[in-house]
Amino acid sequence: MSDQFIGVDVGGTKIAIAKLQDGAFTEPEVTYTEQSSQEALVEQLAGRLEASRGADTRAIGIGLPSVIEFATGRILSSVNIPLKDLPLRELLTERVGVPVHVENDASCAALAEAFEDGRLTCPELVMFTIGTGVGGGWVLNGKLYRGARTSAAEVGHWIIGRELTDGDEGAEEPFPQRGSLETLASGRALDRLAARAATQYPDSHLGRSRADRGVVTGTDVVDGARAGDAASLYCLRVLGHRLGIGIANAINTFDPLEVVIGGGVSRAGEMLVEPARDAAYRHVVPGLGTHTTIRIARHGPRAGVYGAALLAAQEHAQDTGGDLQGAVSGDQSELA
Repeated sequence: MSDQFIGVDVGGTKIAIAKLQDGAFTEPEVTYTEQSSQEALVEQLAGRLEASRGADTRAIGIGLPSVIEFATGRILSSVNIPLKDLPLRELLTERVGVPVHVENDASCAALAEAFEDGRLTCPELVMFTIGTGVGGGWVLNGKLYRGARTSAAEVGHWIIGRELTDGDEGAEEPFPQRGSLETLASGRALDRLAARAATQYPDSHLGRSRADRGVVTGTDVVDGARAGDAASLYCLRVLGHRLGIGIANAINTFDPLEVVIGGGVSRAGEMLVEPARDAAYRHVVPGLGTHTTIRIARHGPRAGVYGAALLAAQEHAQDTGGDLQGAVSGDQSELA
């Protein structure tokens, strides 16, 4: 019987669960997220894990939109889910009976993108997830980098464009802050670009969409761009240029082999990547990034749940003194 690992991706609207065994992932099972209270969500997770685990389950990985103290599995704070100051790893491990590892969801997605067909193919990778907000993850030397205690890769809060005015010095400001990547290059930012373009160009795809439905969103931008709508293509170019400055920061800091763009907005594909790539290389220190590939995530919306399962396998291999590749592929001869 080969080892099985369970991955869970918790989002603001849905929870996905998939299993990793013998180098293959199962199709994710999806349910709606229980948002009524912290206790209700923990109970939902525990119940789903109890129903999913089997005799061959060795570990479970959970990705959440949270700041996490990985060593203890404590949730410090979250966005879009009601979890805060909670020892989630301890609670679920005791309830389910196998080790549970808790990680930031974007970091899980980064780990998934570092693997291809069950093998680590990119040991140096930076991930940007462009959805409602902006998240990120760093794989360095084949492992997730978390910083001293928590989820280090909060790339959405990098400041990419900000002018200070009188009175700004020392002033407190809520997150996401003005000039941050999340404020300027997220799905919400694309919504705002779409609304302005619809007003400015009422005969465009965006203008007609708002006239028909009373609202226009980033989804309309991508659909319009695919149909060749000039206003929609302009919105994606603006968003791509902003994202490119964030990518330049990543290349200047890490000089990675790959920069990967995921999240819902990534379905724009090359219409987003091309302006992002152009802006990135205009802001990279000369000589850096010469071996860096900028691409769309290969796993799409499954990256988070697949990465959570890989996290479980990686931590199991470390805890048992085994080999990660053996744990992922199911080849027990490679395990110590």
